Amino acid sequence: MKNFLFLTVTILLLSACSSKKSLISKSFERQLSSAFYQNQFTGVLVIDAETKDTIYTNNSHKYFTPASNTKIFTLFAALKTLPAQIPALKYVEVNDTLYFEGTGDPSFLHGYIKDSTALKFLQNHSNLVFVSNNFQDKKYGPGWAWDDYQWYYSAEKSALPINGNVVMTYKSPELMVSPSYFKDSVLELTHLNHRNETSNTFYYPPTKKDTLETPFITSNQITQSILENLLSKKIGNVSTMPTGEKQTLYGPYADSLYIRMMHESDNFIAEQLLLVSAGVLTDTLNGKLTRDYILENELKNLKQEPRWVDGSGLSRYNLFTPQNMVSVLDQLFTLVPQERLFSIFPAGGLSGTLKNRYAGDEEPYVFAKSGSLSNNYCLSGYLVANSGKVLIFSFMNNHFKQSTSEERNRLEQMLQTLRDTY
Repeated sequence: MKNFLFLTVTILLLSACSSKKSLISKSFERQLSSAFYQNQFTGVLVIDAETKDTIYTNNSHKYFTPASNTKIFTLFAALKTLPAQIPALKYVEVNDTLYFEGTGDPSFLHGYIKDSTALKFLQNHSNLVFVSNNFQDKKYGPGWAWDDYQWYYSAEKSALPINGNVVMTYKSPELMVSPSYFKDSVLELTHLNHRNETSNTFYYPPTKKDTLETPFITSNQITQSILENLLSKKIGNVSTMPTGEKQTLYGPYADSLYIRMMHESDNFIAEQLLLVSAGVLTDTLNGKLTRDYILENELKNLKQEPRWVDGSGLSRYNLFTPQNMVSVLDQLFTLVPQERLFSIFPAGGLSGTLKNRYAGDEEPYVFAKSGSLSNNYCLSGYLVANSGKVLIFSFMNNHFKQSTSEERNRLEQMLQTLRDTY
């Protein structure tokens, strides 16, 4: 009798689950077969986070341009390689001289993270020598648009970034410039661009009131000069560390960077985190070292091998499948406690890039990373259904000519179907 009851309950549960899947599938097929989607490329995968059952799939094995969904892979790489606190500097002390090198840490006097750990440490040493040979990457990622050089989202990569490698200019009421080293390089006049393409000459319109963030051209000499200006002391420069065991100075908690990267889709932090990870893995700052390590060791069982070329998703060379995204999201769901994980991702209707979208009736039900480039919009993450079940999803839309707003509206309808049905 007990076996009969168990079998009956099991059959009823499976039947209910099958019915829910059928309703979702019919709704999604009706939406995706509409005229709106006929002239674009869309891929979808939704699974149950607990049972791993596939709820819906369409083109989930095919490659898409992910845009900032790439940051999901960067987050995974950082969580797998970095300690709870970010390495801020590496150094060797010889007699009364401190030799130091950057770790790629993006938080050093960052305009929003505002970490001063490294600055205070350097202030406490009289004789400083900057070691500048560990950055073995390029300042821009492959496939980045060359004419983005003047926009805040395309700051250059470097070993020891300062102020997010941007010049912040605003009125208060006089013109304020940070880092102050560039004070005399900002011209208060209206210009077609915010900065000269090949020099650190900046323009701030006289009528502008809000803050302008403009990337500056980096170099070892520029970094040294900014530090000398900040510390009011001369700094030496050599290409190699002296003999001795390197010590590490630790900075802010890593989650503060992860949250900024995911909530605000901060490209600079994403790129620099790959450099920090590379420094932990190899002592050389090169993002490819991190990407290769993660793909060859932590993600070697992905069903499709992605093309992963940067940390931010700025490059259109990146190629990922919805299955790639869901696989990594699934591993994150296992690796990180749910409360912490959901705090790192933007919450629909509440925070970050999802603040004005995907709102729940009383509380957030979507925790996900969006990704936008012209003619591309992707959203991948987690959904909490009304039943309390957690779903992992990836919606990837490429090559559309309609408005991104309409893409989001239709996606929101499908997410609501998942929430209300499953």
